Amino acid sequence: MSQLQGKVAVVTGASKGIGAGIAKIFAAAGASVVVNYASSRDDADKVVAAIVADGGKAIAVQGDVGNALDVQRLFSAAREAYGALDVLVNNAGVFAFGPLEEVTAQEFHRQFDINVLGTILSTQEALKYFNPQGGSVINISSVISTTPTPGSTIYAATKGAIDTLTIGLSRELAGRGIRVNAIAPGGVATEGAGAAGILGSDFEKDLIAQTPLGRFGQPDDIAKVALFLASDASAWLTGERISASGGLR
Repeated sequence: MSQLQGKVAVVTGASKGIGAGIAKIFAAAGASVVVNYASSRDDADKVVAAIVADGGKAIAVQGDVGNALDVQRLFSAAREAYGALDVLVNNAGVFAFGPLEEVTAQEFHRQFDINVLGTILSTQEALKYFNPQGGSVINISSVISTTPTPGSTIYAATKGAIDTLTIGLSRELAGRGIRVNAIAPGGVATEGAGAAGILGSDFEKDLIAQTPLGRFGQPDDIAKVALFLASDASAWLTGERISASGGLR
C-alpha cells in the first residue's frame, strides 16, 4: 500500500481514536505523519512508536488547535521535520451531551473553539505550508450534523458548521489545487465514546439498531475513507461530505 508515498500529513487530535487510526493508515501508505495531541502525550508517543515499529515515519507534536500560537508551532514543526505539506486532517474535537437547561457559555465555547475554530485556524495556517501543487484537507464531521439527537445541541451545531466550512473552503481553495472534503462518521468505538459512557449503553444499542450494517464502527473504518480522500484516487472530489456510518442516517 503506497497511495501516499512521499507525502506529508498532519493529523490533529491523533493520540487516540479516529485520529490515531488515520495516522497509522497514512503512515502505512507511505506518508510522513505529524501526530498532533493536546494533552495525551503518552498516547501520542504510543501511536508514533507503533508507526515507527512498522517501518513508518511519524513525530508527535503538542498543540491546542483552538490556540493560534499552538497551531503556528504545530505546522512549523511539521515543516522542519518533513518539508512541505500535502494532507491536513482536521480531526481534533470534543463533545458533551446534556439537556438544553444545562448548556453553559463555557461549554459552548469549549466545543466551538476546538471543533470549529480549531478547523479554521489549522486550515488557515496549513495554507502557508502546502505544496505548490496543492493538497487535500479532510474535515471530520458527524452524522449528527443532519440528524441531531436530544441533548446534542452544541456538538451537532459544531458539526453542522464543519459541513458548511467544508463546502465554503472547497470553493475558496480550489484555485490553489487544494481539495476540501468531510467524513461524517456514525457511532464509532473510541476511547472518547467509552469515557462518555456510550459503549455498552442503551444509547449504543439504539444506534446499532438504527445502523443497517448492524454494528458500531471502528477507527479503521473511518481511516480507510480518509486514505481515499487523501490519495489521488479522489482527485475529482471536493466539497463532498461522505457518510461513513454503516448506513446510519
